[in-house]
Amino acid sequence: MSHGEQHSAPDVDRLARSMLLLHGVHGHDEPAEPRDTSARSGSKVAVPDPRRAAALREATQRDRERYLNSGLQPVDCRFCHASVLVKKLGPGHTAVQWSSDAARRCAYFTEVRESGGDTARSRACPKLADSIDHAVAEGILERVSTAPSPGDG
Repeated sequence: MSHGEQHSAPDVDRLARSMLLLHGVHGHDEPAEPRDTSARSGSKVAVPDPRRAAALREATQRDRERYLNSGLQPVDCRFCHASVLVKKLGPGHTAVQWSSDAARRCAYFTEVRESGGDTARSRACPKLADSIDHAVAEGILERVSTAPSPGDG
């Protein structure tokens, strides 16, 4: 990505709708209904059920929250106060979710940018790593997250 370009997040709702159109509903709460293939022949147009659409939107939002945030805890860098979301997956394995604000605020990343480097190629901020270790030592963050996996099941 060149300087000045912004990366936009995928439209999760649009993706979910297109997958439903392609594969149909695999209902968590309702048994599958037989598909009406007459709409394909042009003789009849299917009318969506508003209750089912509302239930689908709600389930999609729950799934989105679970996939994006399951087990993540806020941790502030003790040096520059950038706030990130963190989940310890095991010894030596830490998931860190950076916001745009935190990446701009991070003193280490600022040094990398000012020296002409690319922060995307930096493994991590050593000051934030110290802050994460401190959060674990203080009991603010679990050594290994006990949050359920965000996967299906």
